[in-house]
Amino acid sequence: VFIAQSRASGSHRDVEDEELTRIFVMIPKFYTEEDLREKFKMYGDIEYCSIIKNKTTGESKGLGYVRYLKPSQAARAIEECDRSYRAILAEPKNKSSESVEQDYFSNNMRQEPRGNMLPFCGQSECCIFEKAEGRIQEPVSKRLSVVSRLPFIQEQLFALFDLIPGLEYCDVQRDPHTNSGYAVIQYSTAASAIYAKYKLHGFEYPPGNRLTVIFLEDGSDSSE
Repeated sequence: VFIAQSRASGSHRDVEDEELTRIFVMIPKFYTEEDLREKFKMYGDIEYCSIIKNKTTGESKGLGYVRYLKPSQAARAIEECDRSYRAILAEPKNKSSESVEQDYFSNNMRQEPRGNMLPFCGQSECCIFEKAEGRIQEPVSKRLSVVSRLPFIQEQLFALFDLIPGLEYCDVQRDPHTNSGYAVIQYSTAASAIYAKYKLHGFEYPPGNRLTVIFLEDGSDSSE
């Protein structure tokens, strides 16, 4: 996997350090840095652990960082740690800790991301989208419908949606009367389907042709 970046963003190692090796977690307030290290060392080599504390009282805020040596180790920790830690990739260090805490609580505690913003951490299986008429919870499933005014090529569409892990099948159909494109996509988890919709709804493929991606009922319990 190669991570693309602008020339102005510095070396690959800089991006790796800032965005791919540091995770942000919710922890019990009695945890020490050693407790945090002990809980997360099973996922890889830890460079450092730190706990966010109240500047006035010195008490833990119940939030901390764990920095791994490799992105794969951070990804494994996010995927495999207990869900109570609500682990996500940490924001780059140039973002203030106050704004990080505010974003974290708004996205993870209230479970009400704004607009189509979804912190993809491999755990969330529901998403709330903001509509003009107010916030409503959109039914989700593991299956998606993809519509286009141009016909799809099976291999190309499969490759596009296979960028999101967990793709199970891609069934391309064509309307002989309108020549428009239609496909049914299914993932192994609702989390993957949510992320695919978030990333690819409105995506221009090919350029100038916007995709419409919506959830299809798959018979599962969307309340999960």
